[in-house]
Amino acid sequence: MTSNASSTGSQFLSLHLLETLVAVLPVRDENGSPKSIVYGGTERHMITSQARRRAERVHTRDRANAGLGALAGHSTGVRTREWALITARALSSAHGWDEEEAVRTARAVIEATGLKFGDPGKKTVANLTKVLLFAPADAGTRIAAHIDEQAESVRSWADEYVAAQTAAAAAKGKKGARRNGGQAEPNADETPAADTKLPAAPAATRAAVLTALAPRDAIDIALYGRFLAEIADSPNVDGAVQSSHAFTVHEAEQVDDFYAAADDAKLDRKKNALDFLDAADDAGAGMTGYQSLITGTFYRHAVLDRLRLRRNLQAAGMTAQEAEEASVAAEAEFVTAFVDAFPEAKKNSTASTGSLPALVLAFEGERPYNYAAAFQAPIDENPLDKDGEGPAGPAAVRRLLKHHAFVSRRRADIQVARVLTYDPQIDELLGTLKDTGAVAVASPVELTA
Repeated sequence: MTSNASSTGSQFLSLHLLETLVAVLPVRDENGSPKSIVYGGTERHMITSQARRRAERVHTRDRANAGLGALAGHSTGVRTREWALITARALSSAHGWDEEEAVRTARAVIEATGLKFGDPGKKTVANLTKVLLFAPADAGTRIAAHIDEQAESVRSWADEYVAAQTAAAAAKGKKGARRNGGQAEPNADETPAADTKLPAAPAATRAAVLTALAPRDAIDIALYGRFLAEIADSPNVDGAVQSSHAFTVHEAEQVDDFYAAADDAKLDRKKNALDFLDAADDAGAGMTGYQSLITGTFYRHAVLDRLRLRRNLQAAGMTAQEAEEASVAAEAEFVTAFVDAFPEAKKNSTASTGSLPALVLAFEGERPYNYAAAFQAPIDENPLDKDGEGPAGPAAVRRLLKHHAFVSRRRADIQVARVLTYDPQIDELLGTLKDTGAVAVASPVELTA
């Protein structure tokens, strides 16, 4: 054990996973096409780390909130632009405030803390922050409790703040109109003029908002981190989890699937038609189109920095013992989510979330280890007797374990690896491979010490 490692082993837990997906579309670009990268001179399909991390984070949060898994009962976070609305609902439901006043006050309090909001003239975004804010799930309830407790002073300040903001926006609009020959400046009321002095929020109120938004004991914020540049005195959290983009171990394989959707009402009418013209109505489909689908065996990788996780939790207020216990639980749930969670895009039409990995490799070390280099040369799936490597799944397993065995003989810090498979063919293959430096386990929780 190193001097800066946790009590559960070395500082870093490296995870590597191979999974075969058929006719799915878990992520898309701005044109609705599958995302891809060029690696090793060939195009590969890609599933971004952002999509995977959200799936893992939500999987962990939902299990904790449902009382399942090692993190049952622990606090988690919510990433949203709706904190003003969430706070307003708490003011209305728990403290009896008028809805309109609750929204206006909640927005003013949060905005005065440093967060920017959307254009007041656009109802859809007026009460949404411009950036997503990852904060503990009870942040809105805490802010609402403070506002109600200090209702007299907060109401007085909020009325003054909103009046000054409205006056500043009107002045900016008039100034823009004069510059543009009588036409109001576009989005003139979006933000107050730069030189406008809005009344600062009461010190106690600002402190209450910052405390409510602070990461505190939200485990998933400690795991995945948070970057909030808009509030200078709200420290960012450097996440304990590093994630790579997943990519296919072979050349990209894509199909543009043509689909036709039936119009139920039209078909019923034609079926029961008593009129010749009704029966001869357009016989075409109700709607047609194309969707891209991808197939392949993907490699993905993630690392958990155990020391960073414990430091994040202690910085949030936990004692060393509390941080240790929470970190062990968080590690177990993180590994479970890494294995089980999957992005939900197109899940109903592709059943993609039912996929299970062909192989998971986990080991500890004094630094992270990424094995993407094992697949720089794309796998050739031609038959083995024709200079190919055979099906991508087993071929990728052989490559990955061979790569790990080679590296582990040269890196003394790598501890005994563990492998998990849900594929009986891969299980048989593992029995034939020698010197892999890995021990087979039967569940995700056994992948970690």
